[in-house]
Amino acid sequence: MKLTPLKKYARKARHDFAGAVAAQARLLGLTPDRIEEATRRGDVLLVGARIFPIDIARPRQRLVERIARDGFAHVMDEMAYTWFNRLAAIRFMELNGYLDHGLRVLSHPDGRDEPEILRHAHAVTLPGLDQQRAIQLKLEGGQDEELFRLILLAQCSALHQAVPELFGGALDESALLLPANLLHSDSVIRCLVEEIEEDAWRDIEIIGWLYQFYVSERKDEVMGTKVASEDIPAATQLFTPDWIVKFLVQNSLGALWTASHASSQLRRKMPFYVLAESSSGSIELPPPPSHI
Repeated sequence: MKLTPLKKYARKARHDFAGAVAAQARLLGLTPDRIEEATRRGDVLLVGARIFPIDIARPRQRLVERIARDGFAHVMDEMAYTWFNRLAAIRFMELNGYLDHGLRVLSHPDGRDEPEILRHAHAVTLPGLDQQRAIQLKLEGGQDEELFRLILLAQCSALHQAVPELFGGALDESALLLPANLLHSDSVIRCLVEEIEEDAWRDIEIIGWLYQFYVSERKDEVMGTKVASEDIPAATQLFTPDWIVKFLVQNSLGALWTASHASSQLRRKMPFYVLAESSSGSIELPPPPSHI
Protein backbone atom coordinates (compact mmCIF):
# COMPACT_ATOMS: atom_id res chain seq x y z
CA MET A 1 0.00 0.00 0.00
CA LYS A 2 1.38 3.39 -1.03
CA LEU A 3 1.17 5.84 1.86
CA THR A 4 1.98 9.09 0.04
CA PRO A 5 -1.40 9.29 -1.80
CA LEU A 6 -3.21 8.54 1.47
CA LYS A 7 -1.39 11.33 3.27
CA LYS A 8 -2.03 13.81 0.47
CA TYR A 9 -5.71 12.92 0.33
CA ALA A 10 -6.41 12.80 4.09
CA ARG A 11 -4.76 16.12 4.90
CA LYS A 12 -6.78 17.84 2.17
CA ALA A 13 -9.95 15.98 3.14
CA ARG A 14 -9.81 17.40 6.66
CA HIS A 15 -10.25 20.91 5.26
CA ASP A 16 -12.80 19.84 2.63
CA PHE A 17 -15.05 18.08 5.15
CA ALA A 18 -14.73 20.92 7.67
CA GLY A 19 -15.83 23.45 5.07
CA ALA A 20 -18.65 21.21 3.84
CA VAL A 21 -20.26 20.60 7.25
CA ALA A 22 -19.87 24.27 8.22
CA ALA A 23 -21.72 25.23 5.02
CA GLN A 24 -24.58 22.92 5.99
CA ALA A 25 -24.63 24.42 9.47
CA ARG A 26 -24.98 27.91 8.00
CA LEU A 27 -28.05 26.80 6.05
CA LEU A 28 -29.54 25.75 9.39
CA GLY A 29 -28.80 29.15 10.89
CA LEU A 30 -25.80 27.95 12.89
CA THR A 31 -22.63 30.06 12.66
CA PRO A 32 -19.70 30.86 14.97
CA ASP A 33 -21.24 34.25 15.79
CA ARG A 34 -24.96 33.60 15.85
CA ILE A 35 -27.61 30.95 16.31
CA GLU A 36 -30.77 31.95 14.42
CA GLU A 37 -34.06 31.37 16.16
CA ALA A 38 -36.18 28.54 14.82
CA THR A 39 -39.97 28.84 14.78
CA ARG A 40 -42.52 26.06 14.35
CA ARG A 41 -45.32 26.82 11.93
CA GLY A 42 -47.63 23.88 11.49
CA ASP A 43 -45.67 21.07 9.81
CA VAL A 44 -42.64 23.20 8.94
CA LEU A 45 -39.74 24.83 10.79
CA LEU A 46 -38.79 28.40 9.92
CA VAL A 47 -35.15 29.43 10.35
CA GLY A 48 -34.87 33.01 9.21
CA ALA A 49 -36.43 33.02 5.74
CA ARG A 50 -35.73 29.35 5.14
CA ILE A 51 -38.32 26.59 5.46
CA PHE A 52 -37.49 23.06 6.66
CA PRO A 53 -39.51 19.93 7.46
CA ILE A 54 -40.61 19.91 11.08
CA ASP A 55 -38.79 16.64 11.74
CA ILE A 56 -35.42 18.45 11.77
CA ALA A 57 -36.44 20.50 14.82
CA ARG A 58 -35.20 18.08 17.47
CA PRO A 59 -31.86 17.14 15.85
CA ARG A 60 -31.21 20.83 15.12
CA GLN A 61 -31.90 21.65 18.76
CA ARG A 62 -29.38 18.98 19.80
CA LEU A 63 -26.81 20.67 17.56
CA VAL A 64 -27.61 24.03 19.18
CA GLU A 65 -27.10 22.51 22.63
CA ARG A 66 -23.79 20.90 21.64
CA ILE A 67 -22.53 24.17 20.19
CA ALA A 68 -23.50 26.01 23.36
CA ARG A 69 -21.64 23.43 25.45
CA ASP A 70 -18.55 22.70 23.33
CA GLY A 71 -18.23 25.64 20.96
CA PHE A 72 -18.97 25.91 17.22
CA ALA A 73 -15.46 25.03 16.00
CA HIS A 74 -15.22 21.90 18.15
CA VAL A 75 -18.63 20.60 17.03
CA MET A 76 -17.81 21.23 13.37
CA ASP A 77 -14.49 19.37 13.78
CA GLU A 78 -16.35 16.43 15.30
CA MET A 79 -18.94 16.37 12.54
CA ALA A 80 -16.35 16.68 9.79
CA TYR A 81 -14.42 13.72 11.13
CA THR A 82 -17.64 11.77 11.67
CA TRP A 83 -18.57 12.02 7.99
CA PHE A 84 -15.01 11.44 6.82
CA ASN A 85 -14.87 8.29 8.93
CA ARG A 86 -18.29 7.02 7.83
CA LEU A 87 -17.64 7.49 4.12
CA ALA A 88 -14.21 5.85 4.40
CA ALA A 89 -15.81 2.90 6.18
CA ILE A 90 -18.52 2.56 3.52
CA ARG A 91 -15.87 2.73 0.80
CA PHE A 92 -13.95 -0.09 2.48
CA MET A 93 -17.12 -2.17 2.88
CA GLU A 94 -18.39 -1.70 -0.66
CA LEU A 95 -15.07 -2.84 -2.15
CA ASN A 96 -14.70 -5.84 0.14
CA GLY A 97 -18.22 -7.24 -0.07
CA TYR A 98 -19.46 -6.30 3.41
CA LEU A 99 -22.73 -4.63 2.37
CA ASP A 100 -25.74 -6.96 2.41
CA HIS A 101 -27.27 -5.68 -0.83
CA GLY A 102 -24.01 -6.20 -2.75
CA LEU A 103 -24.15 -2.81 -4.46
CA ARG A 104 -21.61 -0.02 -4.42
CA VAL A 105 -22.91 3.01 -2.57
CA LEU A 106 -20.22 5.58 -3.39
CA SER A 107 -18.99 4.44 -6.79
CA HIS A 108 -19.71 2.24 -9.80
CA PRO A 109 -17.76 -0.93 -10.69
CA ASP A 110 -17.53 0.24 -14.31
CA GLY A 111 -16.08 3.61 -13.34
CA ARG A 112 -19.23 5.60 -14.13
CA ASP A 113 -19.88 8.85 -12.32
CA GLU A 114 -23.25 7.66 -11.04
CA PRO A 115 -23.00 5.43 -7.93
CA GLU A 116 -24.23 1.91 -8.68
CA ILE A 117 -26.90 2.00 -5.98
CA LEU A 118 -28.68 4.87 -7.74
CA ARG A 119 -29.45 2.67 -10.73
CA HIS A 120 -31.15 0.19 -8.40
CA ALA A 121 -32.91 2.73 -6.17
CA HIS A 122 -36.32 1.23 -6.97
CA ALA A 123 -35.23 -2.20 -5.69
CA VAL A 124 -32.92 -1.34 -2.79
CA THR A 125 -34.16 -2.53 0.59
CA LEU A 126 -32.67 -0.77 3.58
CA PRO A 127 -34.13 -0.38 7.08
CA GLY A 128 -35.53 3.11 7.38
CA LEU A 129 -35.50 3.85 3.64
CA ASP A 130 -38.70 5.51 2.44
CA GLN A 131 -39.16 3.21 -0.54
CA GLN A 132 -42.10 5.14 -1.98
CA ARG A 133 -40.18 8.40 -1.80
CA ALA A 134 -37.17 6.78 -3.47
CA ILE A 135 -39.30 5.44 -6.32
CA GLN A 136 -41.03 8.81 -6.72
CA LEU A 137 -37.72 10.67 -6.98
CA LYS A 138 -36.42 8.11 -9.48
CA LEU A 139 -39.51 8.43 -11.68
CA GLU A 140 -39.48 12.24 -11.59
CA GLY A 141 -35.95 12.38 -13.01
CA GLY A 142 -33.47 15.10 -12.26
CA GLN A 143 -33.66 14.33 -8.55
CA ASP A 144 -30.52 12.24 -8.22
CA GLU A 145 -28.92 14.46 -5.56
CA GLU A 146 -31.90 14.20 -3.23
CA LEU A 147 -32.37 10.51 -4.01
CA PHE A 148 -28.73 9.72 -3.31
CA ARG A 149 -28.84 11.65 -0.05
CA LEU A 150 -31.93 9.68 0.97
CA ILE A 151 -30.25 6.35 0.20
CA LEU A 152 -26.93 7.26 1.83
CA LEU A 153 -28.59 8.29 5.08
CA ALA A 154 -30.63 5.07 5.03
CA GLN A 155 -27.42 3.08 4.51
CA CYS A 156 -25.84 4.81 7.52
CA SER A 157 -28.95 4.13 9.59
CA ALA A 158 -28.82 0.44 8.59
CA LEU A 159 -25.14 0.21 9.55
CA HIS A 160 -25.98 1.79 12.92
CA GLN A 161 -27.38 -1.60 13.94
CA ALA A 162 -23.98 -3.25 13.43
CA VAL A 163 -21.59 -0.39 14.27
CA PRO A 164 -23.46 2.09 16.51
CA GLU A 165 -20.20 3.75 17.60
CA LEU A 166 -19.60 4.93 14.03
CA PHE A 167 -22.96 5.26 12.30
CA GLY A 168 -25.83 7.35 13.64
CA GLY A 169 -29.45 6.29 13.70
CA ALA A 170 -32.30 7.82 11.72
CA LEU A 171 -32.72 10.81 14.07
CA ASP A 172 -29.02 11.49 14.65
CA GLU A 173 -28.19 15.20 14.37
CA SER A 174 -25.12 14.47 12.25
CA ALA A 175 -27.48 13.71 9.35
CA LEU A 176 -28.26 17.43 9.14
CA LEU A 177 -24.59 18.15 8.41
CA LEU A 178 -24.05 15.58 5.69
CA PRO A 179 -22.23 17.60 2.98
CA ALA A 180 -24.21 18.77 -0.02
CA ASN A 181 -23.66 18.25 -3.77
CA LEU A 182 -22.46 14.69 -3.22
CA LEU A 183 -22.67 13.78 -6.90
CA HIS A 184 -20.63 16.75 -8.17
CA SER A 185 -17.24 16.12 -9.74
CA ASP A 186 -15.47 17.86 -6.85
CA SER A 187 -17.58 16.47 -4.01
CA VAL A 188 -16.05 14.90 -0.90
CA ILE A 189 -17.23 11.50 -2.13
CA ARG A 190 -15.80 11.86 -5.62
CA CYS A 191 -12.43 12.88 -4.18
CA LEU A 192 -12.47 9.88 -1.85
CA VAL A 193 -13.21 7.52 -4.74
CA GLU A 194 -10.84 9.01 -7.30
CA GLU A 195 -7.81 9.99 -5.23
CA ILE A 196 -7.25 6.60 -3.58
CA GLU A 197 -6.78 3.60 -5.85
CA GLU A 198 -9.11 0.67 -5.25
CA ASP A 199 -6.33 -1.81 -4.47
CA ALA A 200 -5.39 0.21 -1.39
CA TRP A 201 -8.80 -0.54 0.13
CA ARG A 202 -8.06 -4.28 0.17
CA ASP A 203 -5.82 -3.73 3.20
CA ILE A 204 -7.65 -3.02 6.48
CA GLU A 205 -4.70 -0.90 7.61
CA ILE A 206 -5.90 1.85 5.28
CA ILE A 207 -8.43 2.92 7.93
CA GLY A 208 -5.69 3.46 10.50
CA TRP A 209 -3.40 5.31 8.09
CA LEU A 210 -6.21 7.59 6.96
CA TYR A 211 -6.92 8.48 10.59
CA GLN A 212 -3.28 9.26 11.32
CA PHE A 213 -2.86 11.43 8.24
CA TYR A 214 -6.21 13.16 8.84
CA VAL A 215 -5.08 14.39 12.27
CA SER A 216 -1.42 14.90 11.33
CA GLU A 217 -1.73 18.64 10.66
CA ARG A 218 -3.46 19.20 13.98
CA LYS A 219 -0.80 17.09 15.68
CA ASP A 220 1.93 19.27 14.16
CA GLU A 221 0.12 22.39 15.38
CA VAL A 222 -0.21 21.32 19.02
CA MET A 223 3.06 19.45 19.57
CA GLY A 224 5.49 21.46 21.68
CA THR A 225 2.67 23.52 23.19
CA LYS A 226 0.37 23.08 26.15
CA VAL A 227 -2.14 20.63 24.70
CA ALA A 228 -5.80 21.42 25.34
CA SER A 229 -8.01 18.51 26.35
CA GLU A 230 -9.78 18.45 22.98
CA ASP A 231 -6.41 18.14 21.19
CA ILE A 232 -5.09 15.21 23.26
CA PRO A 233 -6.28 12.60 20.70
CA ALA A 234 -4.51 14.38 17.83
CA ALA A 235 -1.30 14.62 19.86
CA THR A 236 -1.23 11.14 21.38
CA GLN A 237 -3.34 8.67 19.41
CA LEU A 238 -1.17 7.23 16.65
CA PHE A 239 -1.94 4.33 14.36
CA THR A 240 0.09 1.22 15.12
CA PRO A 241 0.84 -0.78 11.93
CA ASP A 242 0.29 -4.52 11.87
CA TRP A 243 4.01 -5.38 11.85
CA ILE A 244 4.65 -3.41 15.05
CA VAL A 245 1.73 -5.11 16.79
CA LYS A 246 3.12 -8.50 15.76
CA PHE A 247 6.60 -7.54 16.95
CA LEU A 248 5.28 -6.50 20.37
CA VAL A 249 3.08 -9.57 20.82
CA GLN A 250 5.65 -12.07 19.57
CA ASN A 251 8.36 -10.66 21.82
CA SER A 252 6.18 -10.47 24.93
CA LEU A 253 3.56 -13.24 25.01
CA GLY A 254 5.50 -15.23 22.42
CA ALA A 255 8.68 -14.97 24.47
CA LEU A 256 6.88 -16.07 27.65
CA TRP A 257 5.45 -19.09 25.87
CA THR A 258 8.71 -20.24 24.32
CA ALA A 259 10.55 -19.70 27.61
CA SER A 260 8.22 -22.11 29.39
CA HIS A 261 7.80 -24.56 26.49
CA ALA A 262 11.31 -25.40 25.31
CA SER A 263 10.11 -27.88 22.68
CA SER A 264 7.49 -25.54 21.20
CA GLN A 265 7.68 -24.88 17.46
CA LEU A 266 5.73 -21.65 17.82
CA ARG A 267 8.80 -19.51 17.11
CA ARG A 268 8.79 -20.78 13.52
CA LYS A 269 5.46 -18.98 13.07
CA MET A 270 6.71 -15.72 14.58
CA PRO A 271 8.72 -13.85 11.94
CA PHE A 272 9.31 -10.86 14.24
CA TYR A 273 10.52 -12.88 17.20
CA VAL A 274 14.02 -11.81 18.31
CA LEU A 275 16.01 -15.01 18.77
CA ALA A 276 19.25 -13.74 20.22
CA GLU A 277 21.60 -10.82 20.67
CA SER A 278 24.17 -9.97 18.02
CA SER A 279 27.93 -10.31 18.59
CA SER A 280 28.05 -6.61 19.56
CA GLY A 281 25.56 -7.22 22.33
CA SER A 282 22.73 -5.27 20.69
CA ILE A 283 19.45 -6.85 19.69
CA GLU A 284 19.04 -7.45 15.97
CA LEU A 285 15.53 -6.41 14.99
CA PRO A 286 13.83 -7.76 11.90
CA PRO A 287 13.37 -5.16 9.16
CA PRO A 288 9.95 -3.53 8.87
CA PRO A 289 7.85 -4.06 5.72
CA SER A 290 9.14 -2.21 2.68
CA HIS A 291 6.24 0.28 2.54
CA ILE A 292 6.97 1.79 5.96
